[in-house]
Amino acid sequence: MLDIKLIRNNTDEVRTGLLKRLPADKINLEEIINLDDQRRDLIQQVEELKAERNKYSKTKPTPEVITQMKGVGEKIKKLDEKLVSLETDLNEKLAELPNLPAIDVPAGDKENNEVIYTHGRQPKFDFTPKDHVELATSLGLVDYERAAKMSGAGFWCYTGVGALLEWALLSYFIDFHAKNGYRFLIPPFLLTEKSAYTSGHLPKFRDDLFWTQDKLCLNATSEMMLGNYHREEIFNEEDLPLKYFAYSPCFRREAGSYRQEERGMIRGHQFNKVELFVFAHPNKTWEMFAELTNIAQKLMEELGLHFQVSKLAAGDCSAAMAKTYDIEVYIPSMGIYKEVSSISNALDYQARRGQTRYKDQATSKNEFVHTLNASGLATSRLLPAILEQNQQTDGSVIIPRVLRPYLPKKMKIIKAE
Repeated sequence: MLDIKLIRNNTDEVRTGLLKRLPADKINLEEIINLDDQRRDLIQQVEELKAERNKYSKTKPTPEVITQMKGVGEKIKKLDEKLVSLETDLNEKLAELPNLPAIDVPAGDKENNEVIYTHGRQPKFDFTPKDHVELATSLGLVDYERAAKMSGAGFWCYTGVGALLEWALLSYFIDFHAKNGYRFLIPPFLLTEKSAYTSGHLPKFRDDLFWTQDKLCLNATSEMMLGNYHREEIFNEEDLPLKYFAYSPCFRREAGSYRQEERGMIRGHQFNKVELFVFAHPNKTWEMFAELTNIAQKLMEELGLHFQVSKLAAGDCSAAMAKTYDIEVYIPSMGIYKEVSSISNALDYQARRGQTRYKDQATSKNEFVHTLNASGLATSRLLPAILEQNQQTDGSVIIPRVLRPYLPKKMKIIKAE
């Protein structure tokens, strides 16, 4: 959520930032400022009436004063009810606004994304390569048909070495982050509406989430849980940054039809992910963003995969994020790059929703922390990339070195049985 003071005091600056990601007719800052004016006026009226009531409370009441104070009390009650309604309306309008993009974030949608780093080269084959669906099926790594029988389209089932390879990826990520000073959490996978609001998924992305009859939603990413872990808490300044990572399966409705090239594991309703999350001091926010970017890149480099890093345009960033870099792995059969990690900085947007603060030692005031997150990493597109980029002429696949210690007998290659 944006700070109402920022909107009031820097209206033109806020409008210019929002225009990077929203059409002009979707921005009505004057309406928000008008609601805030009304709120302030009501607060002043209530305070004046309470001051009048307090003045008479110190004197011996007469029947006239008692009658007068009863009327004052009724006025205060009506104004308080009006104030609650007005604040609800104001907060709803504020909640609909996305975060302000960082200064260097390009305007527009995904066509304006900028590739800022490339690792390795696109693999070349002297044979006709297979796609990951054919490889996974021929090597007995994934069962698509039985998964669809159990759960419908958009699901898959890892089997045998495929399941071991998936778990090896997760184990590698977990070891890497633990060794680098991040604290491991396995959070609940169901969240309340308040948690989804804090993370920025509500109100805009309600239809992208799976909801239970108990009004709980399945997490779309561990970021949702981690961002609520310290909700409504106040840190000591010297304790920042707080660094966490979590494993979870992630669930997304992914409404709409699937394109032919997105078959297999490229796009689905459920996938595994390890997520990094940082509660940072505002002065260290971009330092932490660089750290998370370096971590995600290092994981990909050690997997030996060809990938690129893209700076997302404002319209392609999630609503809560001021800046996002996507790590995108190359899928040879598709001839394109697909995201396996998003590194994002929400600044104080999520913390303001969740009232997550720290006590500034210099001023003794409670200030909002900054929150950052990064996939470290999501696996559903990594396995296809490993299979396709590392396939051999006989249909076998070479396993990345960093994963071998997590596999039986330090398996080096996957062959058809």
